[in-house]
Amino acid sequence: METDATYPRTGDSVTRMARFQPKSPDYRAISIETFEQQRAMKTLGISIVRLEPGEVDLAMDYSAEFTQQHGFIHAGIITAGLDNACGIAAVTLMSAGSGILTVEFKTNLLAPARGRRFAFRANVVKPGRTLTICEARAYAEHDGVETLIATMSGTLMALAPREAAVKDRTPAPV
Repeated sequence: METDATYPRTGDSVTRMARFQPKSPDYRAISIETFEQQRAMKTLGISIVRLEPGEVDLAMDYSAEFTQQHGFIHAGIITAGLDNACGIAAVTLMSAGSGILTVEFKTNLLAPARGRRFAFRANVVKPGRTLTICEARAYAEHDGVETLIATMSGTLMALAPREAAVKDRTPAPV
């Protein structure tokens, strides 16, 4: 009789997800340009620190301007960093000229956002022609220790290239 040891357990054969191949050889420049067009990220002081196909790490220093009533970075700021990380991770795998919009996300706030520096790390779980699924994690660095403070799962939609939208970036009239 065979014992349970002869049968692999669920997950034993699971290996690290294969790296994704970008659709555009210029994915890095496209992703950086997309990021730099977002004024909100400049306002928050968020920057790209690592960029690979399907992955991005963003970082932000502490600023008292972004705290809530208890002195922690506001959950909306953390969520914005996570959402943006998901978007940029997704853009790295899209065709040149595609736009990106978040259509859904779920954030779990796990610990107070207390720290000197914050990291937002996202990776694509499943790229698609129209919808891309991403996961992200936010970390706070406090006293030399990184603490997981929030997670996000997000769905992002690729927008077909529209020449008019690229040429004219003025806001739509209200």
